Amino acid sequence: MSIPTSLSRDHLSALAEARHHDPFAILGPHPGDGRGDGKWFVRVYLPGALAVAFLPRDAAGTGVAAVETAPGLFEARFARRPRYRLAITWPEGRQETADAYSFGPQLGELDLHLIAEGRHFDLARVLGANPRVVDGIAGVLFAVWAPNASSAAVVGDFNGWDARRHPMRRHHQAGLWEIFIPDVAPGAVYKFALKGPGGVGLPWKADPLARATELPPHTGSVVAPAPEFSWSDADWMAGRAERQRAEAPISIYEVHVSSWLRTAYGELGSWDEATERLIPYVTGLGFTHIELLPITEHPFGGSWGYQPLSLFAPTARLGPPEAFARFVDRCHAAGLAVLLDWVPAHFPSDEHGLARFDGTALYEHEDPREGFHRDWNTLIYNLGRLEVRGFLTASALWWLSTFHLDGLRVDAVASMLYRDYSRKPGEWVPNRFGGRENLEAISFLQHLNLVMRERCPGAITIAEESTAWPGVTAPVKDGGLGFDFKWNMGWMHDTLRFFGRDPIYRHHHLDDITFGLLYGFSERFVLPLSHDEVVHGKGSLIGKMPGDDWQKFANLRLCFGLMWSHPGKKLVFMGAEFAQGGEWQVDDPFPWPGTDDGLRHGLMRLVGDLNHLYRTEAGLHRRDHQPQGFAWLVGDDSANTVFAFLRRGDRGRPLLVVANATPVPRFDYRIGVPRGGLWRELLNSDAEVYGGANLGNGGGIQAEPAPAHGQQQSLDLTLPPLGLIVLAPQER
Repeated sequence: MSIPTSLSRDHLSALAEARHHDPFAILGPHPGDGRGDGKWFVRVYLPGALAVAFLPRDAAGTGVAAVETAPGLFEARFARRPRYRLAITWPEGRQETADAYSFGPQLGELDLHLIAEGRHFDLARVLGANPRVVDGIAGVLFAVWAPNASSAAVVGDFNGWDARRHPMRRHHQAGLWEIFIPDVAPGAVYKFALKGPGGVGLPWKADPLARATELPPHTGSVVAPAPEFSWSDADWMAGRAERQRAEAPISIYEVHVSSWLRTAYGELGSWDEATERLIPYVTGLGFTHIELLPITEHPFGGSWGYQPLSLFAPTARLGPPEAFARFVDRCHAAGLAVLLDWVPAHFPSDEHGLARFDGTALYEHEDPREGFHRDWNTLIYNLGRLEVRGFLTASALWWLSTFHLDGLRVDAVASMLYRDYSRKPGEWVPNRFGGRENLEAISFLQHLNLVMRERCPGAITIAEESTAWPGVTAPVKDGGLGFDFKWNMGWMHDTLRFFGRDPIYRHHHLDDITFGLLYGFSERFVLPLSHDEVVHGKGSLIGKMPGDDWQKFANLRLCFGLMWSHPGKKLVFMGAEFAQGGEWQVDDPFPWPGTDDGLRHGLMRLVGDLNHLYRTEAGLHRRDHQPQGFAWLVGDDSANTVFAFLRRGDRGRPLLVVANATPVPRFDYRIGVPRGGLWRELLNSDAEVYGGANLGNGGGIQAEPAPAHGQQQSLDLTLPPLGLIVLAPQER
């Protein structure tokens, strides 16, 4: 039977050109229009199909054959509203499936309201691709925020990548598009096909909320359920707040996982391999935390993860999300906290990503003076949009809640705080008061830290903030940004500048070591010797040290000794622990030292012993952020380039730290101490087991009642060349 379609030519053209803005108004089941005998009609658009039949959904039967009323458009009429499934004959075979256009809206009013307000904290379980069962039918709900798109469709390997097959339903009040597609299963690859304002065609877009992606360089999103992992870390989660408070010892190993695992044959490794190799290595060195360079999916591996496009998906380079969850669980079982380097400051301009997502500057600013980073050729998130703030906040919570991460190191905070960051006059737009502060970014960071503290108790945030912005770690209620810790970039620059000088000139530059204590308690600091210091022509840490090989290693041991005894939490990048010889190269095999390399293995042993001392001696960590925990004894000895200071906790014994920054041994060097009796030498960076000359104080020295440096007792010490010693009074 041939019946004409009631659709207008405009509707037919819009379907055929994949630009229909309201497909549910014309497809699927609808009450009869008064034409013919049927009270209901069903219309499906399946371009390329040879024939279509409507089968009873809940019973066997031959069903009703549909009539092709226009190319690809099939219709049938029914006496009552039908419950049906489709039997489709394609050139390559027959398919049975439910009709996507027979299902009503799936997004609830509360979801729409919270998304529009930027307060939907579980966004990835609503937007993106979420497997679910609707009316007894399994499939996937696809949803995307694209308020300025004139039409939207899902394309994938389940519909021949044909944008005409699954145009989406629009929710005007929230700028969302959605469609439930039956019989799509996890593992399916998909993208969104959007038309911009006026029907302008756009590159197909990867899903901003994808939970998994194809392995780069492929750019498709992959349907994945929210990970359902059987965690065994309940005790860890209950106690992690105590492990991460300001008074706790926090020593962080920063690592680019695929590079750490990379072999001479180029293999990247996997999360399971990292579980077997990386965890015991890091815990064996005594670190308390591991910090992962960004593992959110990123198209360009050479960005090290700092140009991510999928802020909800662990990179496919290392395996599925479940494997990452397993890695975190095993870290916790080994007593190791896991931090993620997270990037909310900017994103790359790849055409399949967020750039002009719906044909407009949606995630970014329209004005390049606000929306483009010249340093990195990336786009800047528009934090004045509630939906963008909500997207980023939901990403942070996703990693902390879904994968039990213990905190986030927030990248490039300085670039977020200042509107004129790395810009010349005339290249930036002032805030509404005429200033350079980015008020929207300040508000976002405060909001993020408040929400995290409320919803993820015990998790921490660490700011990479390189300026003197006040109150980075102050509470939001006091006008601060609310971070738990801040990277101390001033300490890093001063320390590396000092150690880069030939020792003969260091006596002129003692302030490189002493200046940091003038502001050292203004924030809660992390002392970073990060990946940024061993790339882009800066050389390796060992390469910055002057002198011959023995002096280079002695200098680096001394540098580490000062770092671990200085107030502040500790962070080193992988390879620093054994003095990697050259700059870090992300695509090169990790340069493990040979078994006969005594200097490098000695340095590794020193790092392990420093971590042990740091954890076990309260004086080295309990008052990291309080001036009462530190006191200079010697900070002005330019004749000998010697430094000495006391570290005190709110309990436990005091510790004396003495550093000799020249290659000349110092004998009979008297330093005042607060107690009499025997002082044990707890650590000597010149010990033979570390590769040193073994010059020291025989394991301990008796205090004498000779006043010095404001103390009534003193020690007559031997100071090793380019060495650091730590002493403490013998406990009764």
